[in-house]
Amino acid sequence: MKIQHMLFGAAVLLSACNDDVLDRPQLTSPVDDQYWRTETDVELYANDFYSNYFVGYNSAWGTAYTPVRGYTFSDDLTSRNVQSHFENTVPSSRSSTSEAVNMLTQYSGPTWNFAWVRKSNIFIDRLQNVAQPNLETEAFSHWMGVARFFRGFEYSRLVHVFGDVPYFDRVVGDDELDVLYKDRDDRGLVMDAVYEDFKFALENIREDDGKQRLNKYIAAAFVSRLMLFEGTYQHYHNLDAARAKKYLEFAVEAAELVMNSGLYSFDSDFKSLFSSESLDGNPEVILWRTYDAGVGITHHIGSYNNGTEGQPAGANLVLVKSFICNDGKVWQNSAVPEAESFSLDDLTLTRDPRFEASFIDRPHTPSSTLIYTSKFASREALTYIGSSYPAAWGSNTNTSDAPVIRLAEVVLDWIEAKAVLAAYHGGPGVTQADLDQSVNAIRNRPLDEAAIAKGVRKTAPLSLNMLPEDPDRDPDVPALIWEIRRERRMEFFFEHTRLLDLKRWKKIDKMDFSDNPDHFFGPWVDFPAEVPSYLNESFEGILKVRKQDGTIVTYNGSNGSDMVGFFMVENAADRNDFGEEVYLSPVGEAEINQYAEKGYTLTQTEGW
Repeated sequence: MKIQHMLFGAAVLLSACNDDVLDRPQLTSPVDDQYWRTETDVELYANDFYSNYFVGYNSAWGTAYTPVRGYTFSDDLTSRNVQSHFENTVPSSRSSTSEAVNMLTQYSGPTWNFAWVRKSNIFIDRLQNVAQPNLETEAFSHWMGVARFFRGFEYSRLVHVFGDVPYFDRVVGDDELDVLYKDRDDRGLVMDAVYEDFKFALENIREDDGKQRLNKYIAAAFVSRLMLFEGTYQHYHNLDAARAKKYLEFAVEAAELVMNSGLYSFDSDFKSLFSSESLDGNPEVILWRTYDAGVGITHHIGSYNNGTEGQPAGANLVLVKSFICNDGKVWQNSAVPEAESFSLDDLTLTRDPRFEASFIDRPHTPSSTLIYTSKFASREALTYIGSSYPAAWGSNTNTSDAPVIRLAEVVLDWIEAKAVLAAYHGGPGVTQADLDQSVNAIRNRPLDEAAIAKGVRKTAPLSLNMLPEDPDRDPDVPALIWEIRRERRMEFFFEHTRLLDLKRWKKIDKMDFSDNPDHFFGPWVDFPAEVPSYLNESFEGILKVRKQDGTIVTYNGSNGSDMVGFFMVENAADRNDFGEEVYLSPVGEAEINQYAEKGYTLTQTEGW
């Protein structure tokens, strides 16, 4: 399934008219009298939601919700100098009425913005009150499912960021101040409404509405993601066990809709998922966004993996150590030769194949950590290092297709939801067959010819009876759930999941790098042999390595031969202290004051 960028005439009907987050655009007579006449009109209105929720690689220089450039705040990544801080004060304003794609990087979600809630409520209202007589019953039910899916999607994202939010289930008039200025509703109430929207959507959206259209299986894939988030958040934050169970069971149900459809399979190599000019026909990709220079729709994400563009936040040693060896064991007790080596050329051959597909196999100086991510660039793109790039891999003229959601995420949502239900909520135990349908199906992906030529090997299956014995496992996490989390980390590096995963697991403390000094290191590097360009006077007193015994050696201009060890990221230091308040975003002072000016109260986010 692909997304083609379209010009959406309906958008003009809903643009916000000023900066007041609670002001609403007028609903004009052309909307009611001259629109909603046919299913084509309804489809045109629905199209406007696509670029907001199915962002892919965004477009041009856009970074919101993109890999590499949008999701740069997690424990997988280390920058030079002091790490990016968490927010520690209430902002002056957090609101927006813009319908442009936008995100808060520290929260991986939208601003305090209800424009898209209103947009979907208008969709629902006009279907019920204007379009219904013009549509067949099946068409009406389908489009109502689409409208309610997008409303649920938006509220899910708002809850991810703010927790409790005002819930609007209808179009609110400008004179309904008691409703417009209502305080927050409990996140459980909001997510129960989302649950009902998603249930309706999966019961009514068409299985196939055409190659470029939202269908039941695409919706179900996203429902598995969003219900897993809320179910595990409710569980690990000890909010409501009954709701946790309900949402997790729905995540399993939604994932099984996709898995049992027979439409998708793991028949593509990992690299092709992120670097192909066309994902049309790729059996793992459930939804993708198409880019075409001929119609002016391009992106820049491949360029920032092309081997030349800088990566100021690079993969760190903690992430590297989390990759499983290809015998299915952690590096501390693997039998793979050189499993204890952390030089990039050895890691390429000893680790899960996703390592080779994600990183250049030598220290590369454009990355802050010398571990350069090439996951989103083709192998051909890397041949242009040191020369001019073609438009497809340079600047903001990239045309590789973007996987928006794929089977790997669905099966990992499924197996995690099943594991949490089994461990804590009385669900049936996870079986070996469950692992074979999920983790092991992913590990059995084909390898591409380049990986095979290097000697890369598939990773051994995960066995329920012989789970890896990881000395680094958090003691409060069962071994099976730990391995499922590992699989997500390897699979989704630099994608949308890591920070949100830490938040829903209640593991935000992993963003405190003082607990593990490996956050400040890159790979094992032999500088005289691999990066001799760093052995010059400009790096004197700056370049440092850590030996196996923990000794730190600083380059002094004459000890180049001794500069062999774990690369220490230049001047890397921990971020400021933070507390549990950072799980959720504060609203701005302006929003609270705006309520007060009207005689109402907007409650600030807990902890702020």
